[in-house]
Amino acid sequence: MLRISRRQATTLIAGALAAPLGAPAIVSARSSQTVFIIVPYAPGGSIDSLMRSIAKAMAETLDQPVLVDNKPGANGIVGSQYVARAPKDGSVLLAGGTGPISLNVLLSKALPYKLEDFASVAMLCNGPLSLTMNAKTPAADVRSFVTYAKGRDKPLFYATLGPGSVTHLFGIMMGKSMGFAVTEVAYRNNPASIMETLSGECDLNFATPAAVIEHARGGQLRILAVSSDKRMASFPDIPTLAESGYPELTASFWTALHAPAGTPRDVIARLNAAANAAMQKPEIAKQLETDGLMADTGGPERLDAQLTKDAALWGPVIKAQNIVLE
Repeated sequence: MLRISRRQATTLIAGALAAPLGAPAIVSARSSQTVFIIVPYAPGGSIDSLMRSIAKAMAETLDQPVLVDNKPGANGIVGSQYVARAPKDGSVLLAGGTGPISLNVLLSKALPYKLEDFASVAMLCNGPLSLTMNAKTPAADVRSFVTYAKGRDKPLFYATLGPGSVTHLFGIMMGKSMGFAVTEVAYRNNPASIMETLSGECDLNFATPAAVIEHARGGQLRILAVSSDKRMASFPDIPTLAESGYPELTASFWTALHAPAGTPRDVIARLNAAANAAMQKPEIAKQLETDGLMADTGGPERLDAQLTKDAALWGPVIKAQNIVLE
């Protein structure tokens, strides 16, 4: 039998009385545990910067360290696989998005993880694509652009970030919806594709409005529309494709937090509350505006709904074109 002294008993009782009622010991243990947010991209990009700001804000709410850990590679597969196999205790989260999660599970038959390997924690933000072209193109709005495109004797060349990317799939959807031929041209990154659009070598660009707005203001490029469901507060003069007559081209890319499947619901609820609180910070709102993104928050079910929507939007395009990435 374990024996304790009167002094030890007094110490234990005092400690128990000092603890919050109903607070199990595991809460104290978790409060000192570091939460790692895995960003499946290299450091320095806009998503990496945003996640570092969100991690800092979440740490304040959770009262525990929250750090970003970059694990780039294979279009987000390296980082996503790491999280899928991580402990199911809320200590490792994925800064997931359209590419690493929705598109990868639709495009690859040999993916080392599946959608069911993740639990939704929190949707964070989304951003639209733009319909942008060189200002010398004889089109002032979407209607005149469609007339111009249909009257050409050759396809329109549009910039993508590679096979199976959002830009690649969106271009296929646009050509089919508007009724003209398109040909994709892959570039290593957005800046390279924008340069080719500025030179006129590439006809169309779907970069975020924030990435091309200064060129538009300088008269070199023309943004005809954005793919969001409503006009952006940052760019109120740019119409949406929906109001221009193409609601089927409403699309976005997004960023969210995922945990390994099997993470307890109370842990997810706590992380979700911290993420939502972070998205209300003025400094993060300003960062979103600079990057041309929009806050998109709610419970884990909001992210669940986005994943379902993505499958319905991008899945048929991938299947019809028989796009498979090995």
